[in-house]
Amino acid sequence: MKPTRSVAASVVALLALGGTALAEMPTSVGEGEGEVDIVAWPGYIERGETDKNYDWVTAFEKETGCKVNVKTAATSDEMVTLMNQGGFDLVTASGDASLRLVAGKKVQPVNVDLVPSWKTVDDRLKDAPWHTVDGVHYGIPFVWGPNVLAYNTDVFKEAPKSWAVVFEEQTLPDGKSNKGRVQAYDGPIYVADAAVYLMKNKPELGIKNPYELNADQYAAAIALLQAQRALVGRYWHDAMVQVDDFKNEGVVASSSWPFQVNLLSGEKKPVASTIPEEGATGWADTTMMHAEAKHPNCAYKWLEHSLSPKLQGDLSAWFGSVPSVPAACKGNALLTDAGCATNGFDSFEKIWFWRTPTAKCEAGGCVPYSQWAKDYIAILGK
Repeated sequence: MKPTRSVAASVVALLALGGTALAEMPTSVGEGEGEVDIVAWPGYIERGETDKNYDWVTAFEKETGCKVNVKTAATSDEMVTLMNQGGFDLVTASGDASLRLVAGKKVQPVNVDLVPSWKTVDDRLKDAPWHTVDGVHYGIPFVWGPNVLAYNTDVFKEAPKSWAVVFEEQTLPDGKSNKGRVQAYDGPIYVADAAVYLMKNKPELGIKNPYELNADQYAAAIALLQAQRALVGRYWHDAMVQVDDFKNEGVVASSSWPFQVNLLSGEKKPVASTIPEEGATGWADTTMMHAEAKHPNCAYKWLEHSLSPKLQGDLSAWFGSVPSVPAACKGNALLTDAGCATNGFDSFEKIWFWRTPTAKCEAGGCVPYSQWAKDYIAILGK
């Protein structure tokens, strides 16, 4: 019999190489180390504390003996910072963070053969460029979805047709200005949202991809965001703060996640969401393993658990996301058989999924993320 290489042994080999590359990917998963430390978006890893109906942690802990420790992060930049600092095993990274983690050698390749449910993953996600480099997988798809336009249904009797309600000063249907009543996302990747708006409304710019902007296209997006600054009451990054702002601070329109909209509508608040005519950016999140993970066996056990149809369906019902496992779309009482369609399963091709902008791009001579970050921070006045 060919000897197998355990996950733990491979990590030791990784550390011996200075954390730069795996000498050989593991070929077996050993006994769990007793815990696993995960950096995750809010609402992604629930143990029934917010709502007893949503718990995909307790059973995993009982079955594997791996206690799940979660550190929530509100932005991709925060996730990258936490992974750079170390001390975590896994991260639910969006596309604007994943390739940065790969390039920075902070995550390791994943042996998908050690994740039996890999074969059930949506084929549209298996080789996605935000987690696959030169044919090597650096993570397991988790869930995905659009960045929606959330709006107050008392103000908008019909769903807004355009992102203009947050980008351009105007009088809203209630006869009042949108100034001070809208929000924008507190993250440099929001430059792409401005680019999506300009793709349709200023076609002469020739924008083909909101993450691949030449100097002129980028300048136009920054100018739009600079003008938007006068309209924005708050730049949001904390989902729960935005929920409160819609309830108590007079916010009537904003980029948002289905998570906030679900919470607000669940409380019978007058909030709904739409994807405007320009389309939308979105997120396809990948569970990635730290290059120096201290609990790799528990991490691999979680990777397998993360693809269970029950978890995928429950999470998608809770967050308003789309499962990475199509089988989760049927037979889940919380999601219902209509849930995947409602959350955008068939809109995959219409979403511009987050990815890290680089100088090297198909268009040639694009503005890199480092410049996006610098300029957006200046707009926010931080």
